[in-house]
Amino acid sequence: MTESHKLAALCGAVGIALFALSGTAAADGYEVAAPAPVEEGRKFTYSFNIGATSDYVFRGISQNDNDPTIQGGIDLGYGILYGGIWASGINFDAISNDADLEIDWYGGIKPTWGPATFDFGVIYYSYPNAGYFIAAGGPNLDYTELKAGVSGTIHKDLALGLTVFYSPDYFGETGSVWTIEGAAGYTFHSIGVFTPSITGLVGYQDGTEAAYNAWNGFDNYWYWNAGLALAVDKLTFDFRYWGTNASNAVSDGLTCINHYCDDRFVFSAKVVLP
Repeated sequence: MTESHKLAALCGAVGIALFALSGTAAADGYEVAAPAPVEEGRKFTYSFNIGATSDYVFRGISQNDNDPTIQGGIDLGYGILYGGIWASGINFDAISNDADLEIDWYGGIKPTWGPATFDFGVIYYSYPNAGYFIAAGGPNLDYTELKAGVSGTIHKDLALGLTVFYSPDYFGETGSVWTIEGAAGYTFHSIGVFTPSITGLVGYQDGTEAAYNAWNGFDNYWYWNAGLALAVDKLTFDFRYWGTNASNAVSDGLTCINHYCDDRFVFSAKVVLP
């Protein structure tokens, strides 16, 4: 997530962040290979994460004009409850938008049933300095998304996850939007100081109202990623390929930014403390 999804919305997406941690707004399937343990009982937990990426990609769409940016967040937990905040630099100059920051707020619960961990939450995507764009007659970029998901390790180090997102009024006031994502990951035994894992995700988004089509040039699109992550203690390096069929879209006035939807390789690094 998202989010940051203005360009995503432009090409046909929208969402959250690229490299957030499990429980955070912007998972995109990276952590499915090693799901965060659910705390039993009433125990307070917290963590901080900060990282950098060669391009902030959300649901297959560049949110930062194909340039590097810094990202970070805070995660809190208490038993099955969780909440947090995550932020990333963005660049929406292609749509004459002055927003250069995305802040996602999220919370929810993660109950377990046998080997399955469920995730029921809400995410609020905000763009605090998009005032000029709105004052000039542009739509409000902020939006809320509900999510329901389930994940778990099905065989040794192999994990699967499925998440459904719903927004009653998506990015750019484009109406109700459904998104579904399926993810898989496998964690290998350590090699020297590295613990490698491979993960992949396939997502599908569908806008149910005419405003979505008018904004993006299509009613729905697919996106996917696959990559290798190398964990070294609290530091993780991620090498990932992103693709989407939104790059084939032709929308009046938006064809000049279709390069935001092109396939690409993305490198990210993140540290999590404590």
